[in-house]
Amino acid sequence: MSQPQLLVDNWGRTHSDLRISVTDRCNLRCAYCVGKGPVQFLPKSALLTFEEIVRIVRVAASAGITEVRLTGGEPLARKGLLRLVGMLREVPGLRTVTLTTNGTLLGSLALPLRDAGVERVNISLDTLSPEKYRVLTGGDITQALRGIEAALEAGFRTIKLNAVAIRGFTEEEVIPLTEFARQRGLEIRFIELMPLDDSFRPLELEPLPAQEIIRRLEAFYGPLIPERLSEGINPGGQYRFSDGKGKVGIIPTQTQPFCGHCNRLRLSADGILRFCLFASEGWNLRDIVRGGGCDEEILRTFLTAVRAKWKERPHEGTSAATLPVPMYRCGG
Repeated sequence: MSQPQLLVDNWGRTHSDLRISVTDRCNLRCAYCVGKGPVQFLPKSALLTFEEIVRIVRVAASAGITEVRLTGGEPLARKGLLRLVGMLREVPGLRTVTLTTNGTLLGSLALPLRDAGVERVNISLDTLSPEKYRVLTGGDITQALRGIEAALEAGFRTIKLNAVAIRGFTEEEVIPLTEFARQRGLEIRFIELMPLDDSFRPLELEPLPAQEIIRRLEAFYGPLIPERLSEGINPGGQYRFSDGKGKVGIIPTQTQPFCGHCNRLRLSADGILRFCLFASEGWNLRDIVRGGGCDEEILRTFLTAVRAKWKERPHEGTSAATLPVPMYRCGG
């Protein structure tokens, strides 16, 4: 392989984060993720094998990728995931392996995952109401809560809770979820609902804007203190509470997209490399790997994807301003 090259796009953004969907399957059916109608999962033969994933990550790490986040679907629904984590931890140059999960399968896996090398976990929790959780996800909240407690006991370096912000749903959840997180030393992140294409829009769900969430939090806790980088910006939407007890993340995916500081690339479960969740097209690394392609070809594909990356994603109201495929297919 030739000299490693940094994954820098035409706008000067260096890419160090690769999000890998290891499966499109999930044991829940969240309204904002799956959509309506029958769910058509990929045949198992279409999924990248662990060996194929690790080969791709080795090439990506040689070009500057330092963190891999495993997503789904529900990544813990993929059999043998602990083995994949162990394999990834041996990749030269890869510093961190993290996980995004709905938490319902985490109860028995939290400690093994930490021991295998997962350092940080993000756990989805949109409500503390058992009934609302069932309506939104089709699942049992007790399993998710058990997973959160197991993660705390396992001692991950960082645990964050993710709550999708939906108008008419999240307003009354903001304070209870925040209190739940603060009492346990966790960071809660409210993420504006991302729009789905009309062909699989689940319900008439609308995002709850970040500013409304901030107003509710400040009415209860007092002024929030933005976490800022040296440039004076707050791209991750992180705030500290004025009483010093923890942080809250407010991710304005719709009202204030932070594309200018995006350092992520995405690999779908069937091997499609994309530079953005909103990109309808991608580059098929699975075909390259299974077709006998060399590592140089994989590297060239990463470089091509990075150089094709938009300065910013399409604006609301354009045909490309909605997710082109369901969230469970592209990985959140």
